[in-house]
Amino acid sequence: MGRPFPMPPSTLTEALERAAVHFPDRGIAVFDSRGRAHQRRSYPEVFAAAQQAARRWVGSGVEPGDRVLISIPTSWAFLDAWLGVLLCGALPIAVAPGAAMGAAASQIRKIDGLVERIGPRRALVTAGFQRSAAMTSEAARTLSVALTPDELAAMAAGALSSPSPKAADVAFLQLTSGSTGLPRAVSISHRAAIHNIMSSDEAIGAPHGGPAHRWAESMVAWLPLHHDMGLVGTLFQSVVGGLDLWLLPPGAFLARPRKWLEHLGQHGATFAPAPNFGYQLCVERLDSENRAGLDLSNWRAAMTGAEMVRPETVAAFCEAFIPHGFRPEAFRPCYGMAEGTLALTFDVKGKGVRTRPLPHGASSSTDLTEIVCVGEPIADTEVRIVDAGGRTVADGEIGEVIANGPSLFSGYFNDPEATAESLREGWLWTGDLGFLHQGELFITGRLKDVLIVRGTNLMPHEIEWLAESVTGGGGALRSGAFSVARGAAGEEPVVVVEVQERDPEKLRAMRQEIRSNIGRTLSLPVADLVFVRRGRIPKTTSGKVQRRVLRDQYLRGEIERLETTDGD
Repeated sequence: MGRPFPMPPSTLTEALERAAVHFPDRGIAVFDSRGRAHQRRSYPEVFAAAQQAARRWVGSGVEPGDRVLISIPTSWAFLDAWLGVLLCGALPIAVAPGAAMGAAASQIRKIDGLVERIGPRRALVTAGFQRSAAMTSEAARTLSVALTPDELAAMAAGALSSPSPKAADVAFLQLTSGSTGLPRAVSISHRAAIHNIMSSDEAIGAPHGGPAHRWAESMVAWLPLHHDMGLVGTLFQSVVGGLDLWLLPPGAFLARPRKWLEHLGQHGATFAPAPNFGYQLCVERLDSENRAGLDLSNWRAAMTGAEMVRPETVAAFCEAFIPHGFRPEAFRPCYGMAEGTLALTFDVKGKGVRTRPLPHGASSSTDLTEIVCVGEPIADTEVRIVDAGGRTVADGEIGEVIANGPSLFSGYFNDPEATAESLREGWLWTGDLGFLHQGELFITGRLKDVLIVRGTNLMPHEIEWLAESVTGGGGALRSGAFSVARGAAGEEPVVVVEVQERDPEKLRAMRQEIRSNIGRTLSLPVADLVFVRRGRIPKTTSGKVQRRVLRDQYLRGEIERLETTDGD
């Protein structure tokens, strides 16, 4: 609190070295897979370990400019490897490990496809992945470049040339985590990363009278490091700000969400980000008995983004945790994407979650829900709303969100066509729909996810939230809505719903209630309603439902239905 703060770094490499010099008493603690024991390193120790990893990468043949895939769980091995690649002037690319992506065969296909498209010099994988890949003929490319953490640790150290990158140079590649299931490699420069981190620092701290690094002492996070909110929004936000970072593996949070909340009360003034489903999971998993003893009075900013913010989740979280010191005004919605490095807008008013009604005529469900304000553009950034012709629309009118500013990406790696489509005359066309009101942004959905049913545009989350209001989902249990062609009837909606229930009679009653709920609210019949077991709906690492992947599975007949008594 009130510590002397040096001039901002110009590169991530400088930021890491600077943390070791200026913040020797701060550092990073990484918990084990169960969220119980942890190992802490000071920033000088973090820097030294990264330098040693860099020498081993050089010894393995990695040179400046090479790409290196890193696909292992949150751990010191991950941090050492990623930061080591950065320090030797190569480009690290974090990839979700197998446990986050499903079966071994799917993971092998994904990694092998990335190896073919990106051409990495090396790929760091788990020993289990390496064994599985060795048993298939489809992974020859990957095996030719793959190392396990143990193999990397055994490498003879090479001579580290200590490259001095320029601010405009690409620092790393970030894989997109959108709903298509087909990630692109986003090129992020040092300048973009530092600008986004410093601008977020200002925005987070705005309601408290100054940048977050002036009053915050720590961050407590569980977001995966292969996600931009985990990599940029927690790891480097902490490194640049000189904060203590307490890092839980995602699986530890999912199994024991109380651990996250416990540590938010134990390390001084703190802030932490999470997608909506993380807050919902805390509500679902922690009853009054399991909340006993929590103290959240030190939690100054609870950022929420990466997916649609649900007012009912916010209300439920506040109701559950206000008795434990949580302040509703701590909720800070934000909006961003990998192509913007991370944040594009941030709530800076610090008044909690604020909403406005969906603009009149935007869909048939104008009374369904309020739209959450995700704040104003970060520093030096402009956001506009445009129609299909690229013309700026009036305040309060829905259109596509486009953005311009120093945090934008440099382009998609080795994909000039996709770059030209998304980055036009310096403006990022996000593909998201929203509207502006008095300079603040409200996101209403994703352009390509819009369902056009009987001539009416509907957002899939509107249908999903109605289904989940019956099942009690939204956290661990999710639903996915999409449309399919039904001959002369045109496009009709299908809803796939995850449930815990197995009794066919109870599922039948639940199905009738969901259909009635959707029909009554949207005047919309559902062509098909499918119940599936928990975890069967494909999602991104930040919890977004991959609707197009789900639709493809449905059309191919790959969804395993739970039976109801009427044979549905």
